[in-house]
Parts: sequence; structure tokens; C-alpha cells
Amino acid sequence: MIPDWVFRIRGRVPHGIGLILGLLPILALVLIWGLVTRGAPEERVFGPTILPSPSEVVESFSDLVTTEDTEGRTLFAHIWISLRRVGLGFLLALAIVVPLGILMGSFGSARAFFDPVVTASGYIPIATLVPLTMSWFGLDEIQKVVFLSMAFGIFLVPLVIKAVDSVPDVFLRTAYTLGASRWQVILRVLVPVALPDIWHSMRLAFGVGWTYLVLAEVVVKTGGLGDLIDTARRRALSGRVYLVICIITLIAWIADLIWKHLADVFFPYRRSRT
Repeated sequence: MIPDWVFRIRGRVPHGIGLILGLLPILALVLIWGLVTRGAPEERVFGPTILPSPSEVVESFSDLVTTEDTEGRTLFAHIWISLRRVGLGFLLALAIVVPLGILMGSFGSARAFFDPVVTASGYIPIATLVPLTMSWFGLDEIQKVVFLSMAFGIFLVPLVIKAVDSVPDVFLRTAYTLGASRWQVILRVLVPVALPDIWHSMRLAFGVGWTYLVLAEVVVKTGGLGDLIDTARRRALSGRVYLVICIITLIAWIADLIWKHLADVFFPYRRSRT
């Protein structure tokens, strides 16, 4: 007999089954990758400089861990540099974007004032912000942090506004009926009710920031995982390139799991929706 969850519309799959189903496409991808890249380098459809085999990528790990660059930095030092940049850029974006999003979601006048700028920023190609931030802040560390914060912020603002807009009007009418002032409604009703959705928006934005990390680090090479990728590319060490890409993906995935776990802790009543 086929279990009910197989055909349940928008239903939840049992955790163990879900884990297995999630691993199947990854295993299939690795299997196809291994089949395409098997054999001697000269016999492959794709050469090792274009697509190294899974074993070649794994073998490059020990070499990457023990090798130091010209500044004496190892792989773990580069990981820390990238984590610090992403973290600082994200915190800077939150300090500006979250209050702005709450303000625009709460007051129609604030939305009318800022909406043209927010809407226009959504059409800006993120890559064009690299030379712009370089002209503003030079080539130092602050340029990378500001660039990442702008990438975070452009993605996050509409999500915060939407989270505040999604608060049912019944909460506002009830608060006004009980005699709450306008700012009490915002601080004690709008923000607390919207907070789970704001948290989820922050989680999505944090993942997006990792997609722009290499762009931030490859232009001016001062360490970081993007620096490692570009250096390996110029030296035709394709195994290292793929390995660092996997490392970035793994870090972002672990960070997403942490975001989800914290959401379950802070908002247990919303577990079924995250």
C-alpha cells in the first residue's frame, strides 16, 4: 500500500524519507560526473582542466589545506576572511534595511517617499556595484563589506516590506480598540507578528550574499575563497576551483541549517511553515 504522504497535496514528508529523497539527486549527479570523467585524461570527453573527476577534486583537498599563499595564509585563513566579510556586510545591511523596511511597511508616506529608490535599485545589476564601490571606498576591506551589504540590502528590502504588509488588519484594529498609540502598534503588534517572516527573509538574503562573494573578492585579490578560485583558475588547477566552489556551497548550506534551527527555537509555532 502506498503511504498517504506520497499523494498528500502540500503535505510534509517524514524526516528520514525526506533526507533520502534529498540525497538521491546529489548521488545521481556525482555518479554522472564520475562516468563522464572516468578514464585517462586524453580519453575523456572533457579534459581535466575543464572538468576534473570527483577523485581529482578530493585529492586536491590535502594539497589546498597544507599549501600557503604568498601571504602565508592557508585554506582556513581564507575561509575566515570570507566569513568575516559576509558577516560584516550582512550586519551593515540589517542595520539599515530592516528599520527602513519596517518604516515603509508601516507608513504610506514613507513608502511613497522611498519606493522609487527601492524599486529602481532592484533593477541595478549587482556586478556594476563593484566599480562603483571601488570609486567610493577604494580597494581596502571596507569596499568589499559595503559591496556585500548593498547586495544583501537590495534583496532584503522588498521582503521586509512584504512581511510587514502580511500582518492581518485584525491585529491592528484590536490594538487600536484597546487604546494603543501608533508607535505602540508598530513596536508591539506589527513587528512581533511580522518577525517570523522577517527572520525568514533574513535567512534567504544571507544565502544570496554568498552568491556575490566571489565577485567581491576576485576583483581586488586580498584573500578569501574568491581569491583562491581565481588563483587556481590562473594556474589551471581546476580541481581546486571545483573544491572551493563545493566549500562555499557547504558553508552556505550549514549556515542555512543554522538559520532554520534558530527559527524553530525562536518561533516554534511557525515550524510547519519554515
